[in-house]
Amino acid sequence: MVDYSRWDHIEVSDDEDETHPNIDTPSLFRWRHQARVERMEEMAKERKAMDSKLAEKRKELEQLREKLSNASMSDKEGFQKHLDKAESELKELKKKDEELTKAEKKAPKNVDTLSHEGFTKTIINHPKPKEEETISAEEQEKRSKEFMDKYEKEIKHFGMLHDYVDSKDYLIKHPYLTCDDTANYLALWCINLQVQEKESLMERVAHQCIIIQYILELAKQLKSDPKATLSSFFTKIVRAKTEFPEYMDAFNDELQSFKKRVRDRAEARIEKAMKEAEEEERQQRLGPGGLDPVEVFECLPKELQDCFDKKDVGLLQEVLGKMPEEEARSWLKKCVDSGLWIPNAAETEKAHAEGGMDAEQEEKMYEEVKEPESK
Repeated sequence: MVDYSRWDHIEVSDDEDETHPNIDTPSLFRWRHQARVERMEEMAKERKAMDSKLAEKRKELEQLREKLSNASMSDKEGFQKHLDKAESELKELKKKDEELTKAEKKAPKNVDTLSHEGFTKTIINHPKPKEEETISAEEQEKRSKEFMDKYEKEIKHFGMLHDYVDSKDYLIKHPYLTCDDTANYLALWCINLQVQEKESLMERVAHQCIIIQYILELAKQLKSDPKATLSSFFTKIVRAKTEFPEYMDAFNDELQSFKKRVRDRAEARIEKAMKEAEEEERQQRLGPGGLDPVEVFECLPKELQDCFDKKDVGLLQEVLGKMPEEEARSWLKKCVDSGLWIPNAAETEKAHAEGGMDAEQEEKMYEEVKEPESK
């Protein structure tokens, strides 16, 4: 015989026979369910509080017993009183705990307490991971370069594919390409293409780079070999447009973000190259004293700039003659150090090579301005 009495106290919140036709049945179901959930939560809080109180009281008793055993004769009486009180409180707590346990057992059963998940996760057999090899950064860089040099042709071929099916077939035939080195090569190639202003090709290669990155990320999440995730990724990405639009949106967002980073990096590289070229050009035009003739010319007073523009030595002599001697000497020295003015090229170059002109050489240079023989 089957004992059906165990189902006598099952609480069912969606019993349609108990509802009036004019009552909004779905709303009633929700209210009943909410009330039941709140009662369950309240009982769970009581259980948690009771367990906490019992644990604290037991801990207190252990501490009092230890103190009593180590106490002197004069202190034992005081500790004994505390111990007796704690034991009495523990008995009261145990009674309340028993009452709470009975109440929990008497509580009506419902769908939330009767049903449980049969399986909470999917288990996939994975090959045992190989022990990671510890290598230095230099060795890793060397291996990456060797890989890129060896498979450059195959990586570039994959980078220019347009179709998902073609990409899948190519990676299945060349599974060793599903690695970080391939992704790094494609990323660097994207930057180079952007620097060369090959925008369309850059976008194509960027798309393929994100494919590799997605496959690697999927393998990382599944703790699997990237080669084993190829079919799963391409199946989902092909069906994403119609069945998983949010997956396609995430893929496209990552692609746009990657292309922006490529453009920013390319712009920074161009700017750096321009600065290096400007600095190289500047170094080449520095005068014997290490000053830039362009910078010196731009800071000269207008009347001195006119002298050099017109290449008029007489006018230069006249303008310097009208200036205070100290100011004239200062401007003349800057002109000589920058190469704008070379009164005696051989001697000036020799003096700067030896550490600069001394006071006597500067005085001689200033005097020669009165009767210049060069520019």
